[in-house]
Amino acid sequence: MKFSFTKMHGLGNSYVYVDLFQEIMDESKLSAIARQVSSINTGIGSDGLILIQPSEQADLGMRIFNKDGSEGQSCGNGLRCVAKYAYEQGIVQSKQFTIETKANIVDAKVAVENSCVELVTINMGKPILQRNLIPMVGALTEQVIAEPFTVNGIQLNVTAVSMGNPHAIFFVDKLKETDVLEIGPLIEKDDRFPDGVNVEFIEVVSPTEINFSVWERGSGVTQACGTGACASVVAAILTNQVSKNEEITVHLPGGDLYIKWDNHDYVWMTGDAETIATGVYYASI
Repeated sequence: MKFSFTKMHGLGNSYVYVDLFQEIMDESKLSAIARQVSSINTGIGSDGLILIQPSEQADLGMRIFNKDGSEGQSCGNGLRCVAKYAYEQGIVQSKQFTIETKANIVDAKVAVENSCVELVTINMGKPILQRNLIPMVGALTEQVIAEPFTVNGIQLNVTAVSMGNPHAIFFVDKLKETDVLEIGPLIEKDDRFPDGVNVEFIEVVSPTEINFSVWERGSGVTQACGTGACASVVAAILTNQVSKNEEITVHLPGGDLYIKWDNHDYVWMTGDAETIATGVYYASI
């Protein structure tokens, strides 16, 4: 089978995008296709596959498959790319519209210059803080804020947040000295997170800036994670390190995102999105 694709990235977090307004794909083969296209050696090379599709509840819908073939609930960088694609390809005409994910329906707003989307702002919704809804097992406390967490003999403190997908956030003194490759996969599959978890390590630089590194569930180390950036700002506020209703600059390996958790409890994310290439992929399935 073959299909047309667009490869896009948000701060280096790249996915292969397929427009299901134009293409038809076999549901039973989506996981296998995601694994194929993600391979840098035998595919296109990406962090996964994202489908842009019609929605009965929003202006359009998005589905995300990680590079290991598992399906995710949401992706902040993916949402910005989908918003850019939808506006530039005429799927939507308004600069404000809605996108349905498996986690929720989000509001998107695009800033346009010369018919090109330069920046995208997404209302990522309200964070989920209840332990059983993240989900995380353990103590009977309702929320998980700076809770002691030992992994591989290393004593850490975890703050857990869901942005429609689960995140375990750890604050460190020096991010460059943190071995994300060693610790990340252990925490991702830790039994305390029955659905697995995205793992973020954060260094607070100032009251309005944080440094960020991530091990993404199903994908490993990536250049950026939008939902992780949102969850990390929420965690920094919960631990009294930055302030609510202030825009926080998150320095990710791939670039910066601007996150605000407002006084109505909504988390706003602003950043760019870029088109890399278009083409036709020949799947060996």
